Amino acid sequence: MPEQVCISLDAMGGDHAPEMVVAGAEIALKRLPHLKFLMFGDEARLKPLLAKYPGLETVTQIRHASQEVTMDDKPSVALRQRRDSSMRLAINAVKEGDAQGVVSAGNTGALMAMAKFVLKTVRGIDRPAIATYMPTQRGETVMLDLGANIECDENNLVQFALMGEVFARILFGIERPSVGLLNVGIEELKGNESVKKAAAILREIDLPIRFEGFVEGDDLAKGTVDVIVTDGFTGNVALKTAEGTARLLVHFLRETFKSSFWAKVGYLLARRSLQRFRERMDPRRYNGAMLLGLNGIAVKSHGGTDALGFSNAIGVCHDLIANRLNETIKGELAAFEEAISKAPIDEETIALAAGQVD
Repeated sequence: MPEQVCISLDAMGGDHAPEMVVAGAEIALKRLPHLKFLMFGDEARLKPLLAKYPGLETVTQIRHASQEVTMDDKPSVALRQRRDSSMRLAINAVKEGDAQGVVSAGNTGALMAMAKFVLKTVRGIDRPAIATYMPTQRGETVMLDLGANIECDENNLVQFALMGEVFARILFGIERPSVGLLNVGIEELKGNESVKKAAAILREIDLPIRFEGFVEGDDLAKGTVDVIVTDGFTGNVALKTAEGTARLLVHFLRETFKSSFWAKVGYLLARRSLQRFRERMDPRRYNGAMLLGLNGIAVKSHGGTDALGFSNAIGVCHDLIANRLNETIKGELAAFEEAISKAPIDEETIALAAGQVD
């Protein structure tokens, strides 16, 4: 039998909480019957909701929280003034060892600020990063950072590459995921200083990472590599653009099949294929972004998701716990530090490799 896994849930986070959170936990429990939950939120609201699911009720403990983090709360305000919120208490449970991971569909900035403050970063990681995966022509691709760090230097990008490679290995079961740096071109001389220096470090250091060099924006959909690394500003813009394009495509399909009688007939004939297309593009399937680099597993669910999407975020959290994500990341960082100590790369070497000096 699988070892029981306890996950703490911010039951008040998200547009449709707490109903969505409770229903999502029920779906996740059916898939993973060895789960148990700590639900943080308004006890008066949670009790009757849990009573609808007797099986879930037996493996769930409600812990009352007198506050909620709203979507309008600034991270600094949430950190100082929402210490008894469902989000903060759910994160505290991981720090205190009561739960092995936390899932929240609440305010992203507040979640990052609280999780970083409470859990701290893994030794060797300067900044945590938000990572998720998305559909491509080849399957799925992990991408990070998606908004936690607007500006990044070469060391941040190298750390993201190390963490993203481990994340993809666990999530996809790939022995050696390929890694690429998002850039304005694949030529070595293109890009800003941080990107070129990060590429130089990843090429020069002897690590078990399969670094493929630079990738461009259209490689996101192609699935050229398993992991795409970038700064949070670029990553967030790319992600939102991809989501918007997917919604536009679905909109065009709907409009096309409504345009005439024969178009409607065509829809009926293609309905099964369109259903498979819809399932492949369903954002709920890819719900669950990981806050990588923290001393604890913290997963961010999309705020507007439904129960099915939230259950998938719980599934991501479970997989990362079961496969000991943080222990593996620490091992990779230790190997990186050892490689650096054995063959240190000075600034001049990096500059030469990046093509910045002749």
